[in-house]
Amino acid sequence: MSYRAPLKDIRFAMKELADLKGVLALPGYEEVSEDLIDAVLDENARFVEQEIAPLNRDGDITGAKWSDGGVTTSPGFKKAFQEFAQGGWQGLLHHPEQGGQGLPKLVGAPASENINSASLAFSLCPLLTDGVIEALTAVGSRAQQDLYIPALIEGRWTGTMNLTEPQAGSDLAQVATRAVKQDDSSYRLFGQKIFITYGEHDMADNIVHLVLARTPDAPKGVKGISLFIVPKFLVNDNGELGARNDVWCASLEHKLGIHGSPTAVLLYGSGKGEVGEGAVAQLVGEENRGLEYMFIMMNAARYAVGIQGIAVSERALQLATAYAHERLQGQALEGSSGPVSIVNHPDVQRMLLTMKSLTEGARALAYVAASFCDKSRHEPDAEARAHYKSLYEYLVPVVKGFSTEMSVEVASLGIQVHGGMGYIEETGAAQHYRDARILPIYEGTTAIQANDFVGRKVLRDGGAVAAALSKEMRSTVQALRSAADADAQGAEALVLVARRLEAAVEAYERATSFILKQAGESPRAVFMGSVPYLMLAGVVHAGWQMGRAALACREHARAGDSDDFYVAKLATCVFYAAHVLPRSQAHCDAVLEGELASRYAALAVRS
Repeated sequence: MSYRAPLKDIRFAMKELADLKGVLALPGYEEVSEDLIDAVLDENARFVEQEIAPLNRDGDITGAKWSDGGVTTSPGFKKAFQEFAQGGWQGLLHHPEQGGQGLPKLVGAPASENINSASLAFSLCPLLTDGVIEALTAVGSRAQQDLYIPALIEGRWTGTMNLTEPQAGSDLAQVATRAVKQDDSSYRLFGQKIFITYGEHDMADNIVHLVLARTPDAPKGVKGISLFIVPKFLVNDNGELGARNDVWCASLEHKLGIHGSPTAVLLYGSGKGEVGEGAVAQLVGEENRGLEYMFIMMNAARYAVGIQGIAVSERALQLATAYAHERLQGQALEGSSGPVSIVNHPDVQRMLLTMKSLTEGARALAYVAASFCDKSRHEPDAEARAHYKSLYEYLVPVVKGFSTEMSVEVASLGIQVHGGMGYIEETGAAQHYRDARILPIYEGTTAIQANDFVGRKVLRDGGAVAAALSKEMRSTVQALRSAADADAQGAEALVLVARRLEAAVEAYERATSFILKQAGESPRAVFMGSVPYLMLAGVVHAGWQMGRAALACREHARAGDSDDFYVAKLATCVFYAAHVLPRSQAHCDAVLEGELASRYAALAVRS
């Protein structure tokens, strides 16, 4: 089955929930109209459907190939990347002065979602390049920005982030790559990095690595890490490529999924290039502030990986839905003259609606977060910018953690809808599951997102952002009840959504209160429940957006709009309320039992 960008739901989420009009009214977007946005979305859909989506299956089967330090990407990837670059997609969000188009993040989010749905393996390259551009824009010198960013935006070069080493997974305090300063103020790097996505490939003329390393006299731990630019080919002052640097791809990892994406083991300083021993590098910013700088790239990537979770879920949903309509098996519960499409069976409907409601709820939440990000950067009032910044930062770990965990569930359900055929590779359902499984690990595991959410978001401000969002969610509950009172038609649907959303908000508030009270006295009890708390936040905040979506659908119905889209959307909102929002209570209970659970967990793991 071919992929189709879900433009109706994308536009609904952007316009009805994420305040596209408000974003476009911000300073800096005077020349950006809704018509322009619609044109961008239409062209993006055409491009990914026709040029990228056909690569997905072949990329999984063929994969990238390593030979003597070089990597050949899957057939069609190189040509597609050239077309991606020529279409200006890499520069969609970046500043026009750098060669970008300067569009809002609220536009970039659906464009990114669609390309990730089309081929997750392909899209990882531009995702990381975006992160390099953002990091250099924030902390690179003007000379570094002028030398590297235009070529990255044009797609002539691509970028990577190099954190992980064999002994240092998520614990970056153990990073051991050495950076030795030279007389000309450059550095020479020596070490090994693993799990480097698109660390070597044939799609662009150069690869710009951002690398964490230590100088010889650096403090121990994370405070002694610096950030360096290490290009595959050295770059002359005029932008022309020079000698091959001493960074070498030793091998590619053999992975569960995303086979089209080359995941490289990179050697720095093995004497393989044309510059002698040691990879020639430039320091970014100041020494010993590398982790701080890398987090600029990492936080951008965390949101982007959340979008990837939504993207894979959408692709799995489309495949499962098509199969459920085509597959004839069993008779209808009410009786039928012969086999019926399995989409008629209640449990298949349950699975499909679970997939659909989770995907659409996560999409709406991610787009609302993107809107907050745009407002945090462009609102003229400093206080308003700070407010939206806090909202966006609060939601980033939720978008990343919830959307990626959700994608594994949705892809797994996609296999289940197919039955035995889902376990057969030829149907394509298994690929979505294999591809999705890396997403809760990328850019910090779900536990890392949860610990960040609890420690740096909730506890840091004493739960102020959580309380503000609870207030907004309770306003939505009241609006749902008022709408039900004012319009008897469809009232039962709005009442159900209101009732379940209110219960979920109460669970969220109880869990938040527990965390605020217990963090000082029982940190282990709190962090035993950090992932359930993060999942609780995801379920509730996505449910809030589904509640708002239900209100928007009722408004369209009252205005006489008979489009079937709104009927189906309201039905999906009701299902989310009935089948997904009740999870909030279980997540809350897991948080509240953290003290006892942590004590018994300690006993269990010792045995």
